[in-house]
Amino acid sequence: MWVRFLQIVAILAMTSQAAIAGGPRGSIKLGQWSGGAYVTEKTGSFAFCAATAALESGFLLTVGQDPERTWILAIAHPSWSLTPGDKFSLDLTFDGQAQFHFPAIATSALLVTGVLSEATAERLRHARSVAAAGKLQTVPLALHDVDKLMSVIAFCVDRVKAGGLAAADVDFVDPAKKAAAPPAASTAPEKAAAAPAEKPSTPKVVEKSGTGFVVSPNGHVVTNFHVIDKCVSDLRGSLTGEGATSLRVVSTDELNDLALLQAHGTSKQPATIRNGPVHSGDGVIAIGFPYHGLLTSDFTVTAGIVNSLSGLLNDTRFLQISAQVQPGNSGGPLLDTSGLVVGVVAEKLNALKFASATGNIPENISFAIKQGALRDFLDNSVVPYKTADAQKELKTAEVASAARAYTMLISCRAKEAETAKK
Repeated sequence: MWVRFLQIVAILAMTSQAAIAGGPRGSIKLGQWSGGAYVTEKTGSFAFCAATAALESGFLLTVGQDPERTWILAIAHPSWSLTPGDKFSLDLTFDGQAQFHFPAIATSALLVTGVLSEATAERLRHARSVAAAGKLQTVPLALHDVDKLMSVIAFCVDRVKAGGLAAADVDFVDPAKKAAAPPAASTAPEKAAAAPAEKPSTPKVVEKSGTGFVVSPNGHVVTNFHVIDKCVSDLRGSLTGEGATSLRVVSTDELNDLALLQAHGTSKQPATIRNGPVHSGDGVIAIGFPYHGLLTSDFTVTAGIVNSLSGLLNDTRFLQISAQVQPGNSGGPLLDTSGLVVGVVAEKLNALKFASATGNIPENISFAIKQGALRDFLDNSVVPYKTADAQKELKTAEVASAARAYTMLISCRAKEAETAKK
């Protein structure tokens, strides 16, 4: 992967200096974006499809995809004076909220280039603005037609891979738009009228909610990534008995289903994370806001035990627990009997799918992300948090009472299709 990354950035560096032989081949024209298919200078083989736009304050942004379906992002500015080969650890912030790590390398004095993870590329596809932070910084750059652009670029790659470079000498357009174009007039005496194309239905926007918990005196809040994914409005957080406050996204880890948010102000009573692992059979308590608004507006408390130290298919990042959780519990704290955090509630087993596969209906099988993965996430995000060794056992009511100070209802407005996993 690293070798291919170096190959990609070397090609993009040549692109920025107009050193690609025969590039661009064909044409990508979409609003402010222009580009096409590029080939390597030495071998003449297909390198990637890409398009570039001139954005605010002199910044140039290039989006591309190579034959291996890897998405590439390059940022250039005429005032930069970089040393080719220097590496940069940047963070990309989309729409002022979602933040993704972006390792990049200087491929010329004016240009940095990096490979996008699948999660980052998907977030870029739906973004309206992007800003880079780190050693190199940009102003928020307004994005237009990125979803259509990425579809056109992918179509360009598909066409060149299927038909060779000869297939690149065309004007690439959105394949969906091309498919919807009216057919040429027929000379036949009779022709059945085509049925009018149905307009795609607009997804309904609904309220989406989950749970989170405060982990630092600076107001940092942990939840699941899927709780905040695809939100189309500002994120809101509410502690029991308090008004809603706005939350900003600090960092995310889609692979481990974790997200770090931050509320304005400070917290006097953040949660405390347990030192040392839990064991099979240990008692645990799940706190959260399942079916908020349909059931109670208060949080709910469910007790159970640790059934297993691994999740589905022996996934050691998770605990299997018997505490009953429902949609809306996601992102809430899983506590031991002394009130210390031992995990982040993630999901319940899909009983219908399991029954369809096995013929049996499972009961009380849920999963939580272990506190080790949580601590690694917080350490990587440079967030201070409290830890403690396991203490004396408390009554469930006492654990729940203490959890009121840091357990938070998290909500936003999201497209209805995106609310299935909670």
